[in-house]
Amino acid sequence: MKKQVYNPFLPLWEYVPDGEPHVFGDRVYLFGSHDRFGGDKFCMNDYVCWSAPVNDLKSWRYEGVIYKKEQDPMNADGSHMLFAPDVCRGRDGRYYLFYALDFVSVISVAVCDTPAGQYKFHGHVHFRDGHVLSSRAGEPYAFDPAVLRDEGVNYLYMGYCPYPPRHLMKVPKTYTYAWVYRLDDDMLTVLGDPIEVAPSFSNSAGTGFEGHEFFEAASIRKVRDKYCFIWSSRHGHELCYALSDDPEGPFEFGGTIISNGDIGINGITDEADCNNYIGNNHGSIEYINGKWYVFYHRHTNRRSFSRQACAEQITVLPDGHIPQVEMTSCGLNGGPLSGKGKYPATISCVLKSRSGTMRGEVPFRGIHPYITQDGEDGEVEAYQHIANFRRGATCGYKYFSPEGATSISITIRGSARGHIVVSDGLNDLAKINILSSVGWQTFSAPFKTPHEKFALYFTFEGDGAIDILSFEMS
Repeated sequence: MKKQVYNPFLPLWEYVPDGEPHVFGDRVYLFGSHDRFGGDKFCMNDYVCWSAPVNDLKSWRYEGVIYKKEQDPMNADGSHMLFAPDVCRGRDGRYYLFYALDFVSVISVAVCDTPAGQYKFHGHVHFRDGHVLSSRAGEPYAFDPAVLRDEGVNYLYMGYCPYPPRHLMKVPKTYTYAWVYRLDDDMLTVLGDPIEVAPSFSNSAGTGFEGHEFFEAASIRKVRDKYCFIWSSRHGHELCYALSDDPEGPFEFGGTIISNGDIGINGITDEADCNNYIGNNHGSIEYINGKWYVFYHRHTNRRSFSRQACAEQITVLPDGHIPQVEMTSCGLNGGPLSGKGKYPATISCVLKSRSGTMRGEVPFRGIHPYITQDGEDGEVEAYQHIANFRRGATCGYKYFSPEGATSISITIRGSARGHIVVSDGLNDLAKINILSSVGWQTFSAPFKTPHEKFALYFTFEGDGAIDILSFEMS
């Protein structure tokens, strides 16, 4: 089978959420947080970086650990997690990594001579008088930094506006807007006062942001002659955007780019009946080799702490607006996946029980399927699979090109008896009878290949529960 790339586009044992893609030279680099499989907190691992040639998004290379949590002087014991970072090339040609230590409310900076080398601690963002940004009462909460250098000026965006509101700090902070500051060329010193970028739920009336107010996950890109501010809204599952002619605004609400439950597209409006188990979202857009993409993350393992990087191609209209796109299994592939071949079950872009879905951070009731793995965090040979697939559960994959397959098989294990109905969403394409199996076992059936680009949906009808490892069309 020809070389392809799926969603998630990194190896299935890797958990990199909060992705900030940046093109430096002839490669695109993915900077993000680093979750731990089976973790009980966000971002428990050190920062790593992955990169790919701009002309081959199917070939992602592991660049290794680029920064360790203990390198920050505020975190010598490693007790704080490295939350979502961003990277910007400074005036001096070096690369500056901006981050926040979980809920400490301080923006830290590390620096490196190359995009994916060993970063060294540089300092904490502060004012000219030396006091650290957000260390005084009434200053904006320092969280989720995003950075942009444009026309010789450095801009730092940040903010945190939880919904419903909750008091997080002993020293009262401001949780009302996303903000932008100017920075000196040392990438540490704040120049002037902050400017409001996007409102929270508490002050959005009459702004056009109503219903999609800023929550967290600030990101910034220049899109042609516009400035595009991106964030996770009060709903958490969606990445929204606003446009301005100036990096300091005012910004006008644009819409939703993507939801990790497809809410707001294809007629889906209900969180309980969306296409996937939703949770927080964080990411950005990037122009790569003549095309625009959105990078986001999905949730696995029945909790919010094992998230994986996904991406989709987007369309940027002449006026800068971005129509919402759906989640797919083929994201960076440059087109549908081959209609012949073997695929991991966990590249599903649709996963739901017979009664629908729910938020991933809510303890799962017994009927819900979920993505998990055999093996420990970072174990390259770990078997990622869909677990607890019960009567009426569905997993779906978009999209495939018709290549004349006449047989389809599915590899499962579990205590169950019944059959799997395979469809394209409109017509049944196969019926695979299955039996109980302690180990992985493959079952097959004749397959009717559609004549045009198609989706695949697998729905279990029977008793018991199965785990699904893979499927194959041949």
